[in-house]
Amino acid sequence: MPSIVSSVHLNQKHLDINSMKELPESHAWTTPGSDDVGSDSDFYLLSGSDSVPVIDLDHPMVMDHMGHACRTWGVFQVLNHHIDTKLLQDMESAGNSLFSLPIQTKLLAARPPDGVTGYGVARISSFFSKHMWSEGFTIFGSPTDHARSLWPHDYTKFCDLIKEYEDEMKMLSKRVMWLMLGSLGLSMDDVKWAEQSGSAAIQFNSYPSCPDPDRAMGLAAHTDSTLFTILYQSNTSGLQVQREKAKWLTVPPITGALVINIGDLFHILSNGSYPSILHRAVVNRTQHRLSIAFLYGPPANILISPISKLVDSSHPALFRAVTWSEYLGLKAKHFNKALSMVRVCANRISFM
Repeated sequence: MPSIVSSVHLNQKHLDINSMKELPESHAWTTPGSDDVGSDSDFYLLSGSDSVPVIDLDHPMVMDHMGHACRTWGVFQVLNHHIDTKLLQDMESAGNSLFSLPIQTKLLAARPPDGVTGYGVARISSFFSKHMWSEGFTIFGSPTDHARSLWPHDYTKFCDLIKEYEDEMKMLSKRVMWLMLGSLGLSMDDVKWAEQSGSAAIQFNSYPSCPDPDRAMGLAAHTDSTLFTILYQSNTSGLQVQREKAKWLTVPPITGALVINIGDLFHILSNGSYPSILHRAVVNRTQHRLSIAFLYGPPANILISPISKLVDSSHPALFRAVTWSEYLGLKAKHFNKALSMVRVCANRISFM
């Protein structure tokens, strides 16, 4: 194991950023005096008409509200989602416990270079010359093996918690999925596979306090490869979205709310009507931030393409059919250009 730890540190992929008092050059995205990556000159808190929509899932007009938010924003927050507050708090506590472990222990659960699950830096890191001020832990399938590495004598508690969270979030995801499809005028007969439980992954993200936040980046700008992502964020701001190529807008945490953002696959499914949104995470000098993303996708081997009811002579199909697995491969190779790799009518795509 020491050889693995040493090689990781030599590659500067797993520096223990939690204990650093100065920003290393490997993590400095700007030079002193240049434009900041996260200062007030580059973004502002949302307020009034500029606020990301907040939707009450129990409201009688919820479908209309969601359709408007998906079409005009690509991101919204939801209340009355019926995910127990204690479950969210327990997940946050589990994430904090995980990331507070010594780096040598966390590396026992390191994600292999060609793997999906485990501890590591953001998978998009390979597209950038600088490293991000964050660490993550991805769960796809059972977390037992990795949890046993982290907590050899008490790993079942973590596994049981993850199973409960996944079950609850899948139920919420199916509810949101049908609301989004319904807002497009679609029914179960139009998207039969949506009756099934989709594939999903859970992503814990940790953003430690940073000695020089104006020069660091927590998570670089990207769109998600999902149908949509449901995000729980701690009480520390950091999530930002870009709307219509304007300045970055901070999405402040709202007590009891979850953030939902459209992913590339729903962008394809809706034939471009519901845009996937570019988003990123910034860091701050004094507070640690934790977020937990539930990445929801279609069942395995389902071909995703513009739904036929949304396609006609005036609105031709903008994208070819693609499975989530194939699209993840395109994303891994082409990053934010992946969506353009499956488009078939380039002059018709908006929000790109």
